[in-house]
Amino acid sequence: MSHATLSSKPLFRGLFYLAGLLILALGITMNTKAGLGVSPIISVSYSVSTIWGHNFGNTTLLLYSAFVAAEMVLHWLGARQGKGTLRRSLRATLLLDALQFPLSLVFTRFLNWFSGGIPDLATQCQGSFWGTLPGLLFLLGAIVCTGVGAALSLNMRLIPNPGDGIVQAIADRAGRSVGLCKNCFDLGNVALTTAIGLLAVGWPVGIGLGTLLSMIGVGRVIALFNHFCFRPAAVLSGLQPA
Repeated sequence: MSHATLSSKPLFRGLFYLAGLLILALGITMNTKAGLGVSPIISVSYSVSTIWGHNFGNTTLLLYSAFVAAEMVLHWLGARQGKGTLRRSLRATLLLDALQFPLSLVFTRFLNWFSGGIPDLATQCQGSFWGTLPGLLFLLGAIVCTGVGAALSLNMRLIPNPGDGIVQAIADRAGRSVGLCKNCFDLGNVALTTAIGLLAVGWPVGIGLGTLLSMIGVGRVIALFNHFCFRPAAVLSGLQPA
C-alpha cells in the first residue's frame, strides 16, 4: 500500500464524519419543516418546552446532557466487564463522550443554517405542497437523510451527536445492530413524549405522521446503509483493512 494511500485515510475519515453530521442536520431539519410532527429524538424536549413554556434549546441541551451521562455509564460498565477495546481505552472513550457537549453547540449551528433556508411547509406551503404527495416525498427524503447521516457519522467512531451516540452505546452494550437499537430507542422517546402530553394537556404534543414514520424508517435506513456501505467506507477511512 502506498504512502499516499495511507496518508489519505484520516482525511477520508474526517470528510465522511463531517458529511454525516451535515446530512444528519439536514434530515432533522427537513423532518421538522415537513409539519407532520418532530423527529423522535427531540420529541421529548419539544413537548416539555411547548407545554411548560421553557426554552427549546435549553431543554434539548438538558436532554442531550442526560444522553451523554448515560453513555458514560454504559461505557464504564462495558470497560469493567472487558467488552471490546473499552477496557484498554476507557479514558479516551469517556473523553470522546465529554466532547459531545461542545459538538452539540456546533451541531445546532448546522441546524440553524439549514432551518434558515428551508421553508416551513405547514405554514408557508399549505394547500400547495404540505400534505400532498410531494410533501410526503419530502418527508421520505428527511428520513433517508437522517438515517444516512447518523450511520455515516457514527461509523467513523469519532465524536457522535449525543442523540446517536447513546444509540451506539446501547448497541455496543447489548451486542445488537445500531439500526435495531435506533428503532427501539426512538419508540421509547415517542412513548415518553406521548405520555407527557396525555398527562399534562390531554393530547400528545409534537407527535404526528412524520414522527411515527421516522421512528420506523430511520433505523431501517441505518441498517440498509450499513449493509451496503459500511465496509467500503470503513476501508477508505482506515477503520478496516482492505
